[in-house]
Amino acid sequence: MLYLVPTPIGNLGDMTPRGIEVLQAVSLILAEDTRTSGKLLKHCEISTKMSSFHAHNEHSMTPRVIEMLLEGTDIALITDAGTPAISDPGFLLVRACHEHESDIKITCLPGANAITPALAMSGIPCDRFFFEGFLPHKKGRQTRWKFLSEVSCTIVLYESTHRIIKLIKESIVHLGPDRQVAVIKEISKLHETIFRGTNSEVLEKLESGNTKGEFVVVIGDMTLNKLEG
Repeated sequence: MLYLVPTPIGNLGDMTPRGIEVLQAVSLILAEDTRTSGKLLKHCEISTKMSSFHAHNEHSMTPRVIEMLLEGTDIALITDAGTPAISDPGFLLVRACHEHESDIKITCLPGANAITPALAMSGIPCDRFFFEGFLPHKKGRQTRWKFLSEVSCTIVLYESTHRIIKLIKESIVHLGPDRQVAVIKEISKLHETIFRGTNSEVLEKLESGNTKGEFVVVIGDMTLNKLEG
C-alpha cells in the first residue's frame, strides 16, 4: 500500500491521529526534505525510517519505490507541508502505481492543505473555483494570465514571499484594479493574516505591510464586482 499522508502547513497540532498511526506503521516514509520532516516525526514520536523523495529525484526514485511496493512494502509519502501531489512531488509515483493497480493499492488520508482554508475564510464565493497553483516564473506566465482572465469562476493561486507583490500587480494589469481578491498569509501559523479588497486596495496593504511568508491568493469571479456594485 502507498499512503499519501498530509502534514501540517504550519501548526503541528493539525497532524491527524490517523496520519500519525500510518507513519508509525509503515516500513518507509518518503519525505520531500528529511530535515523538515524529521522535526515533525520527532514531535509525533515517530521513528520510522525516512528516504528523500523530491522534485529532483522523483523520476529516478519512482521505479525503485514501485519495486518495493510490489515486494509488499507499505510506504508513506509526505511533503514539507500539506497534501502530497498538490503542487508538490507525488504525481509521477501515483501514476506509476496505477499502472500496477492489481498489485499496488493507493490511499490518500484527509488532512491539511492550504486551498480549502483560504477559500473558506476569503469571503469570496467558493461553490466553484479553478485551482491554478504556482504560475510559471518566466516562460508561459503571460499565457497563463491570459487564460485566467477568461476563467468565469473563483481562482486560487499559490505564491511565495518574494513574488506576491509582483503577482498582484500583474493581476491588476490582466484582471483589472477593481477585481475582488483575498490574499491569505501563513495559514494556521502565528502571523496568519488576510488582506482583502480590490486588487488595488490589497496591493496598497501588501506594500505597506509585512509580506514575509507563504501566500494563497483567492481571486473573485469576473462578475463579482457587478453583483456587489
